[in-house]
Amino acid sequence: MVLTPVRDVFGRPMTDLRISVTDRCNFRCVFCMPPDRLYTFLPRDELLTFEEIARLARLFVEMGVRKLRITGGEPLLRSEIEKLIAMLARIPGLEDLALTTNGYLLAQKAAALKAAGLRRVTVSLHALEDPTFGRINGRGVGVQRILEGIEKAVEVGLVPVKINVVVLRGVNDHQVVELARFFKRPHCVVRFIEYMDVGTVHGWNMEKVVPAREIIERIDRAMPLEPLPREYAGEVALRFRYRDDGAEVGVIASVTEPFCGDCSRVRLSSDGRLYTCLFASEGHDLKGLLRAGATDEELKATIASVWSRRTDRYSEERTAALRQGRPLTPVPKVEMFRIGG
Repeated sequence: MVLTPVRDVFGRPMTDLRISVTDRCNFRCVFCMPPDRLYTFLPRDELLTFEEIARLARLFVEMGVRKLRITGGEPLLRSEIEKLIAMLARIPGLEDLALTTNGYLLAQKAAALKAAGLRRVTVSLHALEDPTFGRINGRGVGVQRILEGIEKAVEVGLVPVKINVVVLRGVNDHQVVELARFFKRPHCVVRFIEYMDVGTVHGWNMEKVVPAREIIERIDRAMPLEPLPREYAGEVALRFRYRDDGAEVGVIASVTEPFCGDCSRVRLSSDGRLYTCLFASEGHDLKGLLRAGATDEELKATIASVWSRRTDRYSEERTAALRQGRPLTPVPKVEMFRIGG
């Protein structure tokens, strides 16, 4: 039975669930988990099992969630991830099942993921130059392996493949037009993302942010664009199409044009904590309830209680402070590699 979607204090429904299946990653991207730091990862027994994830996902869908996205860390590092995909794909009422990956293992996993029921993938690729991409991923990994993963995903039908590019001024912003041109092709949509202050370990500052408007202006000068309407409430990307062939490109302007007012995303960490915002400080323990024997109705009541009290609007508050010249108040935030992007 699907209930009327629960709404938060600002009337925002809960329609999208992002599930982190591991906090481990084989990259050390500079905007997520810089390579000059030591990280302590969760032991296996603290991770939610596939059965626990599937049970919670089913409850979220019964409460109004329509889209699930699997994240990490790097989700393809989780052993037998395709088994979880198959379990989630069978949930009644689910409309979309996607996965975000760095693409390193995608070529070898794509067919099994598609066969298990995955519908789409998003791949992070922040440059087409090996030196620039290697610098960003912190491991010196070249571009070719990621491109092979994207090609395999298209081949097996995990489309459209979205390519996420986090743009950092002075690092990879010179690649914006080249990336846009390269992925101006069938079944691929590139999305440029403003560098965000997620977590606490990467030394974020506004000088590194390339505003979405500047990104679009650069692309438009090379390949004229026109705006597209939003497809649904809560859509995070500002979408455009090329005037010559209708191919699509997007930007995510979380810093300069925040979209908190329509945010309908909830996040489940790999250790079973519920987060109501990408910039949250603390999560709510669902794993403890699960392992203590909570019923489905008790779990739903807890989820509804957390969401109905949600007041998160960090991006809007941050942008308002920046525009008014006020200093940002430092607050502890969960690291992105623990809850996904």
